Amino acid sequence: MNSLIHYILLMRFELIALAVIVFLLLAKIFSEKLNPSLLLGFVNLALVGMLGVYCFGAEGSLFGGMFVMDKMIALEKAIIVFATLLIMLQANSWLKTQENYMEFCLLLFSVLMGMFFLVSSGNFLMFFLGLEMATIPLAALAAFDFGRKRSAEGAAKMILSSAFSSAILLFGFSILYGTTGSLDFSEIRDSFIGSPLQLFALAFIFAGFAFKISLVPFHLWTADVYEGSPVAVTTFLSVVSKAASVFIFITVLAKVFPIAHEAWVPALVVLSAATMTIGNLFAMRQSNIKRFLAFSSITQAGYILIAVASSSAQSTASVLYFILIYIFSNIGAFTVVSLISQRTGKEEVADYKGLYKTNPLLSIGLLLAVFSLAGIPPTAGFFGKLFLLTSGASAGLTALIIIASLNMVASLYYYLKIVKAMFVDKNESPIEKFSSDNSSRIVLIICVAGILITGFINCIFEYIYSLSIGL
Repeated sequence: MNSLIHYILLMRFELIALAVIVFLLLAKIFSEKLNPSLLLGFVNLALVGMLGVYCFGAEGSLFGGMFVMDKMIALEKAIIVFATLLIMLQANSWLKTQENYMEFCLLLFSVLMGMFFLVSSGNFLMFFLGLEMATIPLAALAAFDFGRKRSAEGAAKMILSSAFSSAILLFGFSILYGTTGSLDFSEIRDSFIGSPLQLFALAFIFAGFAFKISLVPFHLWTADVYEGSPVAVTTFLSVVSKAASVFIFITVLAKVFPIAHEAWVPALVVLSAATMTIGNLFAMRQSNIKRFLAFSSITQAGYILIAVASSSAQSTASVLYFILIYIFSNIGAFTVVSLISQRTGKEEVADYKGLYKTNPLLSIGLLLAVFSLAGIPPTAGFFGKLFLLTSGASAGLTALIIIASLNMVASLYYYLKIVKAMFVDKNESPIEKFSSDNSSRIVLIICVAGILITGFINCIFEYIYSLSIGL
């Protein structure tokens, strides 16, 4: 009995997600009419329950080490759930207008299930199963506005790029299996000698991860998918999907390829510099707010790689801390974009001219989110980027830090362009004044509070750092 309880605690996130999926399927089959508010309330309550079970810690492994659970992985899953909860609250009013809102929730929890297995994987077979379990429903979510041509186009590009990146990853895994005789993380680490063939496999695995995280030059699908998807799905892609990919990327580098440290650090430095610079250059040219935030997220991924390349307990803590701050900043920005898109259908930066005069609170919320993304003090984004740069400095990545600093200065141009449009530019027909729904207000309040407070609460970073020391 004690063993059963231990197993349940190890898979507590996955079991709750599975229970929700089964409930939604049964509700869809046996109930002709359901109150959307009640069902969405149940879904949000389930996500709150997932956050609650984070406190019931259990560590260990299952299925011969294929599934691993420890305190850091539990925190990573809790961060994913927290971001998903904010996105569901953000999309609450939009989902109530959708006929297929239940299918949206089913697909979303299927993606969550895949991400949970992905970040808990201790074997490349479990890694791939979790990856595909998350990717395929996510592509369906990207095509949720199936009446729009851009939505179908974006989903098609996502499916093709995901299939291509999965094939690249599988090719790398097959070479590793051929040279080490195992797919288990620990066994590969013990058998890895850094031969040319194994380094060749590592290069393919790097390329596969680069697709998933939208690193340059594997980023070309990102903007089209973000623009074509519903705002809620775009938010999920930019925050939750990126976070899960970064979490498992750090795990693979630390637990499978530590001996190849001298090989993958230069690769990360080059990818980081290219991603920051090219992401910035493309962001400057965007007129669509969703495409703009897409290239902004690409640039943020470049900053994250600075700490990943540092490869230390401090760098791991810095990445998780930055992602938590990024969740507040990006979801805050997308909440305003979502509200304006739902009420007016406008998604161009030029449409935001004069927004402060008609909707001052939304303008201030977007202002703080943009300032945090830009890393302007005293917002939390400043502290997040400061810790990333500190991690790079401790590893001696001076040139990369200089490039990152220059890119941060350059990014002020396009971030402040939105601020200028809202607060300075005049518009003869600005977006009309409207009131937002309660759930969106809650999300915006949480995000603004996170942006203003997180950077000043030392215990958050200290707690994350205490967990990363044991890795």
